[in-house]
Amino acid sequence: MSAASLPAAASGWRWLPLSLAVIVADQASKTWIVHHFFLFERVRLLPVLDVILTYNKGAAFSMLDDAAGWQRWVFVALALGVSVTLILWLRRLAAATQALIACGLALIVGGALGNMLDRLRLGHVIDFILAHWGPHYFPAFNVADSAITIGAGLLLLDAWREARRGQGGSG
Repeated sequence: MSAASLPAAASGWRWLPLSLAVIVADQASKTWIVHHFFLFERVRLLPVLDVILTYNKGAAFSMLDDAAGWQRWVFVALALGVSVTLILWLRRLAAATQALIACGLALIVGGALGNMLDRLRLGHVIDFILAHWGPHYFPAFNVADSAITIGAGLLLLDAWREARRGQGGSG
């Protein structure tokens, strides 16, 4: 049976509930933050971690945050396009033997759609996790961003494992 003809139950689509869980967790956490924090209100959780309510109209690291508004629709289209592509890719994967890559793709889809929902509803993304070390700050992020980052890490790990197998290493 070819990968393209896998039944949905045996394909990577089995991982789509993870995408849904990411979307729900992302939207629930953002709803909670908006109802319990004022804009830029900041609470220290750990010496290296704060919670702060911020809005981002741009992309990663607030790139294009000050653009005229066209970026909202570009990022919505990009999120939809990437998500559809990754969902089609998931359909071609064997869930039982390609779990690492399927999990990574599902996390990326959930994260992309979580942030897309913010852009559609609000015109910006809600960010609230602020990591820092002394005077050095990483841009604020959210659950969706975390899922995308972890998903990308899983894709890299899968590629590394495949490369090791191809070189005759133990994977």
